[in-house]
Amino acid sequence: MPQTSDADRTHRLVPSPAGRTHLVEQGEGPLVLLVHGFPESWYSWRRQLPALAAAGYRAAALDVRGYGRSSKPGAVDAYGLRDLVADNVAVVEALGESSAVIVGHDWGATIAATSALLRPDVFRAVGLLSVPYTPPGGPKPSEVFAAMGGPEEFYVSYFQQPGRAEAEIEPDVRGWLGGFYAALSADTMPEPGAPDPHFVTRGGTLRERFPEGRLPHWLTEAELDVYAAEFERSGVTGALNRYRNMDRDWADLADHHGAPVHQPSLFLGGSRDASTIWLADAIEAYPRTLPGLTASHLLDGCGHWLQQERPDETNRHLIDWLRSLDA
Repeated sequence: MPQTSDADRTHRLVPSPAGRTHLVEQGEGPLVLLVHGFPESWYSWRRQLPALAAAGYRAAALDVRGYGRSSKPGAVDAYGLRDLVADNVAVVEALGESSAVIVGHDWGATIAATSALLRPDVFRAVGLLSVPYTPPGGPKPSEVFAAMGGPEEFYVSYFQQPGRAEAEIEPDVRGWLGGFYAALSADTMPEPGAPDPHFVTRGGTLRERFPEGRLPHWLTEAELDVYAAEFERSGVTGALNRYRNMDRDWADLADHHGAPVHQPSLFLGGSRDASTIWLADAIEAYPRTLPGLTASHLLDGCGHWLQQERPDETNRHLIDWLRSLDA
């Protein structure tokens, strides 16, 4: 298990079904696995790692397959949820543990929830940031997203076409990332009534609607450099392939359609985060879909990047919840 140290953090490469999974860990105690979303990396948890370590936990933030320094299988269909769950199980085993609490943000929340659903023997509790749990099933995802755009096109449909978003992003990865982060951050997102950056004009690009020349308060130029360097090295195809498997996931998880997650759970959302707002019905369904929910908080005035926009508040809720699990 190759490893290097970075101050109090340890970088590891561990074997997984993806090939190898890169993770960064800090602290000792019960294992907490942190799973990022799009377009991020382990680095999105940089403000949680030391806080969790100080609170007595072994925090491990991974690069999801296709991202950062983890392996990047070439096949589009290598990025299904069952594959990502298998990677998470392998990480827990490689760290010498038999169980973990899993916490995810954005796509990481869906990956974390599915990990808890499929492997309750490994994942004893689940924390979800930004994206509420919706059980597998319902209408076919691609058909739902295709109907959402009206005269425009929903960003998920845009991302699902191989090569299309790559052509927009990769000529200027750093500029695109900065604009995307700003578009979904509470302090820099477009004003109400402005064109929505979640939709693309026919024949246009997402970037047309990003804020120009502004970074959100939580992101420095140096931190943006870190994110950009990871994607400039890895490309963005592996990250986008997650969107290209949604119909496949729908079929692969048919035997779990409507299934609740029973483990103790946490939900944190932002009051200005479209992912939370659009899925308000999913939150209302939690008594049925997350019967083990023990804490749920809406961060007032917060956008999409919860643990980076509001690190202290996120850390407090997360640690309080973790401590309640073993109280």
